[in-house]
Order: sequence, then structure tokens, then C-alpha cells
Amino acid sequence: MGAALSAKERAYRHTKAGILDGSLPGGDLISEGQVAEVLAMSRTPVREAFLRLEAEGLLRLFPKRGALVVAVSPTEVESVLEARELVEGHALAKLCAAPEIEREAVVVRLREELDVQRAAFAAGDETGFAEGDRRFHTVLVESAHNPILVELYGSLRDRQLRMNLGSMLGRGPDRAQAILAQHEAILDALDPQAPEEAHRRLAEHLAATRTAVLGR
Repeated sequence: MGAALSAKERAYRHTKAGILDGSLPGGDLISEGQVAEVLAMSRTPVREAFLRLEAEGLLRLFPKRGALVVAVSPTEVESVLEARELVEGHALAKLCAAPEIEREAVVVRLREELDVQRAAFAAGDETGFAEGDRRFHTVLVESAHNPILVELYGSLRDRQLRMNLGSMLGRGPDRAQAILAQHEAILDALDPQAPEEAHRRLAEHLAATRTAVLGR
């Protein structure tokens, strides 16, 4: 039983990683046999993994034909960005109102993540850049000290990963440099006297992400 569970988990992680990093793009039709052959296992654990991924909205199963990788829809992009602006905007407001010593500690952490992004950009590391972007925004959300919001934001991670990897270094250095500049602008706007400016900078950043992903 343990071996079967292990095989199912391997099949799940392998297939999900391919969907999230774009090597299995939306619209592709994959088969149980295809994954089973790559992982040198039977089709049964792959079938169970596919069912799990269908429940997560990443695959759509068609009996005797295979599994369709569900493409990211414009509606999903809009919904994710709207949820991000609500959660991160709340965190920004709380951070601007926090005591100076607490606010400065968070700014130090945010600048560390920004440095990670800059290093990844210099190295041409798209995955590292995307991970640095995720960490930057996660640190911001965590600064609100609301575990429910942190959990909610974490639940958006897979959707963001599918969207973001195609909108950073893959779209050329101008897009990556714009992201770095927008993050810097958010940090510079963290002023307790004008919290609305920080929110405006965040809205501009998310609007640029929407344009990069949707082309509008």
C-alpha cells in the first residue's frame, strides 16, 4: 500500500510540475501511459494522480482519450489579480500603520527578496526570478499577521505560478526590469502619512501583470 501511495505521489508531483512550469502547456492532451512510461510505473497510480489534478482544476479527463491540460483563462487571471489586490492592499495598509520598528523590519525582508530577484535576473534564472517575486509578495502578506489571509494567499500560489512564469524573463529583460522597478516603488511608498500611495503603486504593479499576461 505504501509503495502504491508513493507511486501515486510521484505521478502527481511530476505531472503537476509540468503543468505549472509550462512544459505541459494548456490545451495539451496527455495520457496515463505517457506519464507511466516516463516514471517507469503502472498506469494505476497515474490514473489516481490525474483524478487528483482534475479535482484541482488542472486537468480535464476524457475516458479512453487522455487528460486535457486546462488552459489559464482570462477570467481566472482577472479573479486572481483581484484577490491579490484585496489581500495585499489590506496588508499594505496595516504595514503603513504599524510601529516604525516593525515596519522597518518588514522593509528589510522585502529588500532581501528584491535582491534575490535582481540576482536571478542577472543570472538569467527565470524560475528563481518567479520564486523571488512570490516571496516578495508573500512577505508583504505575512506582515499583516493574519494566518487566514496567509493561507488564502498561499492557495493562489499554483495559479500565480502558471501565470507568472510566462510574464517575466520569458518576455524579455524589459518586463523583468519593470517588475523590479515596481517592487522598489512599492517599498518607497510605504509611508504612514500617505498609505494610499502604496496601494496605488501596488495597483499599478498588478495592472502591469494583467497586461503582460493578457496583452491588455
